[in-house]
Amino acid sequence: MNLFRMLGDLSHYLAIITIFIKIIRSKSCQGISGKSQILFLFVFITRYLDIFTNFISMYNTSIKIFFILSTLTNIFLVFVKYKGTISSDLDTFRIEFLLLGAALLALFVNHEFVVMEVFWTFSVYLEAVSIIPQLSVSSQGKSVEPVMLLYLAALGCHKLFYIFNWIHRYYNEGFYDFIAVSAGIVQTAIYANFFVLYAIKRLADLKSESSV
Repeated sequence: MNLFRMLGDLSHYLAIITIFIKIIRSKSCQGISGKSQILFLFVFITRYLDIFTNFISMYNTSIKIFFILSTLTNIFLVFVKYKGTISSDLDTFRIEFLLLGAALLALFVNHEFVVMEVFWTFSVYLEAVSIIPQLSVSSQGKSVEPVMLLYLAALGCHKLFYIFNWIHRYYNEGFYDFIAVSAGIVQTAIYANFFVLYAIKRLADLKSESSV
């Protein structure tokens, strides 16, 4: 495992822990998209179907379990424990279109048309767009909490570091996966677009306030 892969994994852990702590400390899910959490659960379950059949290392198995259980926990907190605090009026993105699009793409563009490979490919495509409901919620609000910006930044860094990881592996191992790389670039672009638009909006707001 190279440095970029490690930084990518650490960024992912930071994102998951950040949103968990945010909910527990504030006892509120305001500003959090439950639909994005559902999509992430689909991603992890379909990606890690081999958890009991393909042992690579204790670390590998542990992080698979961590991602699934932590996402299930967040979903429980959003839709059960603190359901009265969710931003249901903002979390209205139609995720069925994302699920259907990822499923169709996985059926037609994959490395091998076998069940496990199609599910893995589906998870890669779906992960690239799973954050869209969350970005939609964050964009509609008057402001974004710093903790949510940290969450989104950590997720964006996770995929950015993975792109560097793939570049490193290509030059050092000759490894290249066009599906993972293409989806990763799209995913990183989605995060970058949000932060650029958010920065422009904040600058405009600050300019408007200073002129009053």
